[in-house]
Amino acid sequence: MPDLSVAIVDDHPMLMEGIAVLLKRWGGFMLAATGTVADHIVPIARTHRPDEMIVDLSMAGDVFQAIADALKIAPETKIVVFTASASTEDAIRALDAGAKGYVLKGSPGEDLFQALQAAQRGDVYVTPSFATKLICALKEKTLERQKAVSNRLSVREQQIVNLLLLGKMNNEIARELSLSAKTVKGYMTNLMAKLNARNRLEVVLAAQRLTAGANTPAVIRRP
Repeated sequence: MPDLSVAIVDDHPMLMEGIAVLLKRWGGFMLAATGTVADHIVPIARTHRPDEMIVDLSMAGDVFQAIADALKIAPETKIVVFTASASTEDAIRALDAGAKGYVLKGSPGEDLFQALQAAQRGDVYVTPSFATKLICALKEKTLERQKAVSNRLSVREQQIVNLLLLGKMNNEIARELSLSAKTVKGYMTNLMAKLNARNRLEVVLAAQRLTAGANTPAVIRRP
């Protein structure tokens, strides 16, 4: 099996050298390119299309946007963020941009190795000591989003949602609420727009999430 090509983008030369030494020690990795600012991320992705890219957040430029743009060009590249930032907001933004790993500097070198391995499997890896904090932040963010959506529903829409959760069909909802079938259909169209749903089933699923509370996304793998 050929070595995995890895690019490193970090504005600390000594740190880049240290990562390169680790890659060589671990074996199975080949250093493909290096960069020192966010603006280097996209050109590296376009020119080298590395299997993996290790990216710092504390560099000049918009790293989050660069990650998203690079993955549009080279979606096969797995990006692992290696940073000193223990901000859950930064971690969520990085994962939302498409990063497959979030490793804190100061962690054991094994964490970075595990992140690179997990990314190749299609998993998302977060430094174990930081993962619980991130999971709580994700849960809180999901609750906030759900509350915002729920607050946008009118009284009538909430009534229809409640009946949908009971398994009622449109004609049954119309009878229950003394509405015409056409009116109920109109409400369903509005609900699909508000809940970002494409059909009746997705409206029901979205309504279940609103009433059941947040479910933590199963994206974080911990050893």
